[in-house]
Amino acid sequence: MKAAPNAMRVVGFGFRRAARLASLADLLAQLEARYVSVDRLAAAASKRALVEALGRERGMAVIAVADEALPSAVTLTHSHHSRKARGTGSVAEAVALLAAGPGASLLAPRLVSADRMATAAVARGALRGESA
Repeated sequence: MKAAPNAMRVVGFGFRRAARLASLADLLAQLEARYVSVDRLAAAASKRALVEALGRERGMAVIAVADEALPSAVTLTHSHHSRKARGTGSVAEAVALLAAGPGASLLAPRLVSADRMATAAVARGALRGESA
């Protein structure tokens, strides 16, 4: 699948407090293997630090999404735990969609890390400036 020239792919992450950088890095590698490349990383503002560490390691910009915006995104996944904790069916999917901007779409439902501590999803949206 080839993206439009003015499109960007954003990986959104959701994760537990005990998640490690390795969980996020593994998910990113899986998504890059599936979709060739991604342009930005994204996280809820309250969880930005770990994703920024991955961004520094990989030389990628990170977009922070306001936590209170998460419930506004329509996700493919409907996790009861995520809905109760964060008001959305999938934090990773919501973050990816919101970071990719208006009209963004998910490429697939979220992936879950092998240790079940993190999730990640890719959304495609219009190319825009960095928000680091």
